[in-house]
Amino acid sequence: MTPSGEHRRLEPEPLGDYVDRLYRAAWALTGNPHDAEDLVQDTYARVLARPRFLRHDDDLGYLLQALTHQHSSRGRRAGARPAEVPLEAAANDAGPAFDPRRPEAAFAVAELFSAIAGLAPDAREAIAAVDVAGLTYADAAAALGIKEATLTTRLHRARRRIAELLSTERAAL
Repeated sequence: MTPSGEHRRLEPEPLGDYVDRLYRAAWALTGNPHDAEDLVQDTYARVLARPRFLRHDDDLGYLLQALTHQHSSRGRRAGARPAEVPLEAAANDAGPAFDPRRPEAAFAVAELFSAIAGLAPDAREAIAAVDVAGLTYADAAAALGIKEATLTTRLHRARRRIAELLSTERAAL
């Protein structure tokens, strides 16, 4: 909270510093890099459309909360549309080193984000806030409106589920 206990205006200038972290969180929520770009753009457009006043000094937490609300709204609107069917992709053995410039690494990242997107909404939001956007447990819990202990439990279960999903997919290859 601000020192005087008053609300402070959300200034648009520093919000560009959070685009990369919000994009990664959006990708985790949607499972698709193109949808993530659209989600971040829609979130910024909505937040910047009118002045916002915050009680705390956590701009990233506020933006992450706005992002998850925007994602939920999109999900409700898209509920009547048929689900997209992803194209099959084959991956070569990437070897021990992780090089983001290699197609195999891009495939692995896409596979991870797809697994995150397949989680239940509560688990997906927890993973996106902490592991993808890089919020602390306390900040993520506040942004999601839950207790820190609840966040910890959701993260543990979500991480375990992702590990199961990825090991099952790799065994199938």
